[in-house]
Amino acid sequence: MSSIAKAGLVVAGTLAALAIGGVVYVGSGIYNIGADDHHTKIVLALIEQLRERSIGVRARTTHAPNLEDPTRIVAGARHYAALCVGCHLAPGVTKSDIRPGLYPHPPNLAQEDIRDAQRAFWTVKHGIKMSAMPAWGKTLDDAAIWDVVAFVRQMPGMTPETYQQLSTGHSG
Repeated sequence: MSSIAKAGLVVAGTLAALAIGGVVYVGSGIYNIGADDHHTKIVLALIEQLRERSIGVRARTTHAPNLEDPTRIVAGARHYAALCVGCHLAPGVTKSDIRPGLYPHPPNLAQEDIRDAQRAFWTVKHGIKMSAMPAWGKTLDDAAIWDVVAFVRQMPGMTPETYQQLSTGHSG
């Protein structure tokens, strides 16, 4: 048997052993999937890399409309107040009943600089598996999702009073 054939058998055997080990590990139930038990550093790093690459690849083909339109920002504020504030907070909203029990912990979007509109749109539309981030594209059309993105991009510089006015439709 040639050395190339032997090397191929070693690689195939190693891959088979890893696959069997993976099946045994998953089947054992030893990994705690509960949201109140954090991932190991290795699992968290893999999940974060998978999430970032997956969203980045899929968001590239998305084209953003005018996100500076005040009408769009107001509409987005209302959607955000109804659907997002419980997990992602807002100016003047620093806690919620649901947020402490979520893992991974959702970002506080009142403090995030969301410059990549395409990534934000894709995330809102499609959600993120095993993160409690729903796929709002099942209930909101693309225009409404762009409204939310337009609002979220403005929120970090917003006062609590401005947020209240925009999200409730009162101008003063």
